[in-house]
Amino acid sequence: MTPHPLDELSVSNRVCKRAQYEAFEFELLDTDIRVRNASHAVPADHEYLVTIEDGLPVDCTCPADANYEHACKHRVAVAIRRPVLDFATDVQLLADGGTRPQRDDSEQAETQLNESPESDDCECGFLPDDFPCWECVRTGRRPMPTRNERDR
Repeated sequence: MTPHPLDELSVSNRVCKRAQYEAFEFELLDTDIRVRNASHAVPADHEYLVTIEDGLPVDCTCPADANYEHACKHRVAVAIRRPVLDFATDVQLLADGGTRPQRDDSEQAETQLNESPESDDCECGFLPDDFPCWECVRTGRRPMPTRNERDR
């Protein structure tokens, strides 16, 4: 089993929390992911490119990534949103001439039957308003809701 990308990054708790609750938008470019922080009044002034290598966000063009030892919130935001990271990795693999591994339908169906949607560490049932627990967000099983989704 491959480790979660967040386990591979050096991250402070403060940055990890901000990567969860700030309203990030993602755009896949040729080899990078553009991360836009829509929490700001002018989101276009808060766009940075995150570089992915071997399935890990390794670099960001933001000032924090250049000036601090730990991963910036943009790299962490990509790492905790597993579908974004996986898609970028797949596109890089295919662009390099690789192929996506194919599973037959019976193997996929068996895997889906054997996988429970929530692990033993899931605590979503104890949280109000269908809010996801950290384990589900960290593993990519559930996204962190946006502000608009929470206000409904």
